Amino acid sequence: MPQLTTTQTEDQQLLDKLRPSRIILPVLIGLGVVGFMFWRSYQPGDLAPLADAKPVWLLVMLVVLVARDAGYVYRIRYLTQKVLSWRAALDVIMLWEFSSCVLPSAVGGTAVAPVLLHKEGIPLGKSVAYIMATAMLDNLYYVLAVPLVVLIGGDALYPHEALQGGLVATLRVGFILSYVFVTVYALLMMYAIFINPQAVKRLLVRLFSVRGIRRFRSKAYKMGNEMVLASAELRGNGLAYWLRACLSTAFVWTARYLVIGCLIAAFIDVTWPEFWLIFGRNLTYKVILLIAITPGGAGIAEGAFPTFFGKFIGTPTMTNFMVLLYRVVTYYLYLVLGAVFLPRWVARIFGKRKVEEVMHS
Repeated sequence: MPQLTTTQTEDQQLLDKLRPSRIILPVLIGLGVVGFMFWRSYQPGDLAPLADAKPVWLLVMLVVLVARDAGYVYRIRYLTQKVLSWRAALDVIMLWEFSSCVLPSAVGGTAVAPVLLHKEGIPLGKSVAYIMATAMLDNLYYVLAVPLVVLIGGDALYPHEALQGGLVATLRVGFILSYVFVTVYALLMMYAIFINPQAVKRLLVRLFSVRGIRRFRSKAYKMGNEMVLASAELRGNGLAYWLRACLSTAFVWTARYLVIGCLIAAFIDVTWPEFWLIFGRNLTYKVILLIAITPGGAGIAEGAFPTFFGKFIGTPTMTNFMVLLYRVVTYYLYLVLGAVFLPRWVARIFGKRKVEEVMHS
């Protein structure tokens, strides 16, 4: 039996992560949870607000969704210094989103993204550097946005109306710890990329040499090497490069967090303070999704949604309908788009012969 080369093995691992059959499990989990929630809560007449839908807000929501994806495409194309064509950038983003939907939230599409860029002709070292830059920028947005929403929303960011005191306290501690972790990680990445990557590499290796977490030392060593490579690739880029990257990052994440508010406003009357509180609660809702172990947070995202946003919607039945609609436009849509873009991308990168093999795997 012929031996597979390293490249062939990497290709197979990538295609295995993207295989369409991975759609089945998250769809079953997500729809199963929503169906159970409807079964428990349904009351005739609770869906009456659907008759008063506001087309303007539905249009705004669609514009926000399209603008968000356009922003991602713009950002990855310009971060890669236009090596990617617009079509290639769109393919990468769609498959990145698809992989985020079919892989556990803790892993996400970041594990796949460097390989996608590499297959588009970008050297692997540069691909890793570009993805590390996106991760750093995403984390910095969170670091800067949290103090702002805390200032605006205060203690109302936590769903006191849906959780008992002990659970609210647990959520608050989790939120603070996640913020501290993301802040430290973002600052370490900034220091490594712009100042001294070797020092950060040594710190990571020493930190993970401690008994109890020593088994992660090889991963820490690998991350340290990636930071060194990223620094070499990115440090020389000018102010305009980073300004464009920062503005596009702020744009896409703001759009991402606006979707729920737009969706609720399309069916329920909300005041502007409530709208921005919904925006702020997205950041506490994100803590739950960060620890989700299911593909794309399926089941967990649906189950947690009423806790954070049910207050603004009203009846449990209407809230559960919002859960379903929200997941359709932000999750199931990308499963469908991934299934559409995947065979086109595979045919372009690997040849048409590979398409049938991947689609039937």
